[in-house]
Order: sequence, then C-alpha cells, then structure tokens
Amino acid sequence: MAGIYIHIPFCRQKCYYCDFYKTVNSSLTGKFLAILKQEAVIRKNYLEGEPVRTIYFGGGTPSVLSPDELLFVLEFLHANFQVLPDAEITFEANPDDLTPAYLQVLKNAGINRLSIGIQAFQDNHLKKMNRRHNAQQAFDAVEDAASAGFSNLSVDLIYGLPDLTEEQWKESLTRVFQLPVVHLSAYHLTYHEGTPFFTWLKKGTLKELSEKESVKQFNLLLDEVGKAGFEQYEISNFARNKIYSKHNTAYWTGEKYLGLGPSAHSYNGDSRQWNISHIESYIRGIENHTSFFEEEQLAENDKYNEYVLTRIRTKWGISEYEIQDRFGEEKAKFVRKEAEKYIHSGKMSEQNGIFTFTRKGLFVSDDIMTSFMII
Repeated sequence: MAGIYIHIPFCRQKCYYCDFYKTVNSSLTGKFLAILKQEAVIRKNYLEGEPVRTIYFGGGTPSVLSPDELLFVLEFLHANFQVLPDAEITFEANPDDLTPAYLQVLKNAGINRLSIGIQAFQDNHLKKMNRRHNAQQAFDAVEDAASAGFSNLSVDLIYGLPDLTEEQWKESLTRVFQLPVVHLSAYHLTYHEGTPFFTWLKKGTLKELSEKESVKQFNLLLDEVGKAGFEQYEISNFARNKIYSKHNTAYWTGEKYLGLGPSAHSYNGDSRQWNISHIESYIRGIENHTSFFEEEQLAENDKYNEYVLTRIRTKWGISEYEIQDRFGEEKAKFVRKEAEKYIHSGKMSEQNGIFTFTRKGLFVSDDIMTSFMII
C-alpha cells in the first residue's frame, strides 16, 4: 500500500511560528493547480502501481481551496492512481474556514478525515501566534464537523508557548476532550530559523518557556490524555480506540509515499526526493521540463538510520530481529548494546526483542535516537 501527500502552499496569513513552505500570493492558485496535475501525470509511475491507501492534503492551508479547486485535485488523483475505495483521505483545515456549507462540500467530495489546526484555546495566545480564528470558532468548528457527519476528527495543539501557564495548557486539553475528536496531535513549540518567533527570541522581545515548565506541560499532557482514553502511539500523537492516522503511521513504518507540490517529499524505499520549496521555481521546472526536485539514493546505512529514526518514535519501537533480517547481525548486536544502556537507566523497555521509550526516555528521545545512528 502507498500514500500520496499534496502540499497546498497557500495561506491567507502566515503564523509566526510556522516554518512549513507557504505563500500568501493566492493569485498563483489556478496556475499551481494546473501544474500540480502535470506533476501527478509525470510521476504516476513512482509508486509502481501500488494501491493508494491514504491521501493527505497538507500545507499551507488546504482549506483555502474552493470547492471546485478541491474537486479538480481529487479528480486527477483518481484518474492517475489506483485509489482504494476505502482510502483514508485527510484534509487539514483552519477552524474559521469550516463553515457548514464548506463542510458539506468536503463530505460530498469524499474527504473522510479532518485535521483541524486549533493550537490553543486562549485568544491571547492565538493572537500572539497570528492565527486567524479565536477559541470559540475552534470549538464550534469541531462540533459543526461532527454534525456534518465527520467521525474521524483530529485536532492540533501546541504547548511550550511563551507565557503559556500549566493551567492554560490543562484548559486547552480539557476543551479538546469535551469535543467529539478521536485523535490529538500535540507538539512542543520549536523556534525555527526564519520565523518571526525565532527573530523575536534572538532579539529578546520573546521569552522562551523554561525547560522545567515545558517538562511539566509534557507530563500533564501524558497524564490527561490517558485519563481521557487516548493512547500515545507516537511521541506527539494520540488516538482513541486505535483510530491512528493511517497516513502518518505509514511514514513511521516505512511505506512508500509520493509527495506532490512545492516542498513535498517522496520515498520509495530506495531513495528520497524533495520538491523545490519555491512555488515559481516549482512551476517553471515542470513547465520547462527541467528539474523541480532533488534526490538522494539511500545506502544501506541510510536505510538502517531511516528505520530507526521513524520506528523508534512509535509504540511499535525498533525490533532487534527485524534489524537482523534487514540489515544484518552486526547492526542488531549494536542496537541491543545501545538499548541495554537505556533499559538499565529506565529510559527504554524491551518486550520480545522490541525496544520502546519509557516516559522517562521520551524527555530525551532526540539524544537517544542519535546514539543509535550509524554514520
């Protein structure tokens, strides 16, 4: 099975923390969609005919697309790929775009999973991030989506925000759990170079939350999701009743995927490709039949590192036996030796040769991942 990711690079306004590729120049939308169709045709054989189990509209802000524009994209995807009848089709959306009429369009178009970017339930934090919606709009959007017939609903939250108190973070979590959502993605704020937040941090006009407070908020997250019946199946992702994101899970378990649109990434098991992160250059490259992406062929060590980096993040962990089968006995012994250090210190656990993080290990997961890498 394979997946397709569609990067819609347009936003009505830019959030101050976001480093994903985006533009507010919506005049290019029509041209972009025509070129996106061309890319799909050019790259239709990338997945080697494998059935497509997931489609994911990300961005940017996919919900800036009009109904006709969305239907146009779905039509050429179905024309060029073998999309399974029960494929998970996820659509990222801003709460203020999800009017009852637009929700009905999404439902009729075959979208069956919504990922709604809420980020916070305090208006002052939303304003600080330059989000377009307010807290009430966020709450209403989820309820309206459920009323429109969407049962697979996911929301995003951010913790570790400047001046975010533990009480406010708990309030955001509580409000999510009052809603009919089955999935939560909760990320700690990262200050990415090139974003306004990063600039203000360096200038001293924005103060980073202390590590102590960040750890408290992460602990609170893990406590509260458990109480609400959510399972942590990846460092930042939580689901009720095992309703995981099939698309993202495919990333973490090494399935093939094709990325369409500027900055989109693709992976087929042997190589990685990533499209130019510039819409005009992306359009020109496809129009002029010149290169619009870069490619890296994966050596054996790269494939091993890829396996560790993606799988160790999840509840499924890294398997000593799978590593031995795929990468040889030497790497399997190396993994066991490294893992035993962390098991001894309480940061990892083992069950039948599968190594996973403990809660203690989650706090230092990046450092642990690095120690398993082979350069």
